[in-house]
Amino acid sequence: MRKTIIAGNWKMNKTPSETTDFIKALIPLVDGARCEVVLGVPFVCLQNAVEAVKGTAVKISAQNIHFEENGAYTGEISAKMLCDIGVEYVIIGHSERRQYFAETDVTVNKKVLKALENGLKPIICVGEHLSQREQGITEEIVSMQTKVALCGVSVDDMKNVVIAYEPVWAIGTGKTATSDQADEVCGIIRRVVADMYGNDVADGLTIQYGGSMNAKNAAELLLKDNVDGGLIGGASLKTEDFSIIVHAAE
Repeated sequence: MRKTIIAGNWKMNKTPSETTDFIKALIPLVDGARCEVVLGVPFVCLQNAVEAVKGTAVKISAQNIHFEENGAYTGEISAKMLCDIGVEYVIIGHSERRQYFAETDVTVNKKVLKALENGLKPIICVGEHLSQREQGITEEIVSMQTKVALCGVSVDDMKNVVIAYEPVWAIGTGKTATSDQADEVCGIIRRVVADMYGNDVADGLTIQYGGSMNAKNAAELLLKDNVDGGLIGGASLKTEDFSIIVHAAE
């Protein structure tokens, strides 16, 4: 069976002290969850988050990395730095990184390779804009993003890869893809991976849905065959809502 992963993406929210308090309140609510629970927190909160989840099954994710090991890259964080403090996952290629910080399919690929090289598990984000969906090219866009992101990734490394389908038109807008739409595009991603690596790898790949999943719609989305979890934005900032989604995944 594929691993179900519910990952929160806090984006630019919460201070280090707020992170500690939040996780202490969340842990009893998700204790014993039968899915993997991951919290993607800001860089300055990572140390507090790693410390707060010690002794629990909750994992911590960064929201970005640089694709070089070290060097003159002011303001950037390397994969080695993240590993050194106990981070296990990293979100790569989120649409907000693409939109505001000039992330491209090529830099996404470089970051994926660097993450895997250092033992981090990348959550690779792919998804189309509303205009692209309306033009009927969702499959082409998502397929291309997936293929480029995975260029050079070995079959063995694929066991540590997670892909999140996040329709850009459904992020932070309150709009959500229908469960059928989400299942369809996650299925497209799975077929692309099957073409690249074979059915066994594709069948074992965790593919999340990441467009405004919340406490009300999570159960319906997670019932779909190709939706193996969620990359949660706003709802991950509320302990009760996030815990409802975690338990819906069970």
